[in-house]
Amino acid sequence: MTALVFLEHDGDQLTKGGLGVLGRARALGLDVAGVVLGSDASRVAAGAGAGTVYVVDDPALASALPQPRVDALEAVVRESGADTVLFAASVLAADIAAGLAARLEAGLNWDLIDLALEGGELVGKRPALGDTVLVDAGWTSTPRLALFRSGSFDAEEVSGSPELVSVSASIQAFSSLAVVVERLQEVASGPSIEDAEIIVAGGRGLGAPEGFALCEALAAELGGAVAATRAVVDTGWYPYQTQVGQTGKSVSPKLYIALGISGAIQHKVGMQGSQTIVAVNKDPNAPIFDFADFGVVGDLNQIAPKLTELVRARKA
Repeated sequence: MTALVFLEHDGDQLTKGGLGVLGRARALGLDVAGVVLGSDASRVAAGAGAGTVYVVDDPALASALPQPRVDALEAVVRESGADTVLFAASVLAADIAAGLAARLEAGLNWDLIDLALEGGELVGKRPALGDTVLVDAGWTSTPRLALFRSGSFDAEEVSGSPELVSVSASIQAFSSLAVVVERLQEVASGPSIEDAEIIVAGGRGLGAPEGFALCEALAAELGGAVAATRAVVDTGWYPYQTQVGQTGKSVSPKLYIALGISGAIQHKVGMQGSQTIVAVNKDPNAPIFDFADFGVVGDLNQIAPKLTELVRARKA
């Protein structure tokens, strides 16, 4: 059983999602190799650590467009003979996985959170019924394609130098019809919610967009990141990329502080992997208290500033 893991990169850095999937595949004992696609893929692939990494260096892959990468990844699959291709979820990876499944007439299981070997067969684990149960997802043919939910696996420590295998790919004419006109990137300080060890999240209980100043102040003192619920994001109070939950991102920080969050199941599934959960809510019957490690019933507009002051004083 041979597997390929698509290793997405941002600039010169491989993203942690792909490295986490790579580590999980190795832990299962699969014959696994990474795949890096880009205009300077060989240099970027050095961050994958020891092992085999297939690289496709092509100017057509300079922009983060999915269709040329479908062509390139198809070439890698055919040359390697791999029977399994694994992806860590992202906007780009989801497009590539779907396009590759259509190209290879392969089965794609998505929204998986784990992978197991049972009776010599690969079995994906997918949440269902509002993430209250796990169901087994299998494949009836090869190649098997799998897309894993963001944050499903921790990225392993990388060391050593990989063995690079260069692959030539033919980029089809229709794959180059779309072009990137401009790329804008938000400038932000501090860690992202996927990488942060401490997250301060806000919900509708903050009362208004201005209420996120409480989250930002506390997160700044703790050296953490700010997250939000879907209800907050949908109303435009906070950016979409900070959303935690079933339709957002899954996070697993050491400390998760929830301010004004009721604890709906859709939000719970995105943060239940946190080591310690602290909830502040004025409603003593809020569902979040059922799974929080520490709960504070009270006015967050009074509690959050005092907590920030205490952290600042302790640091001093």
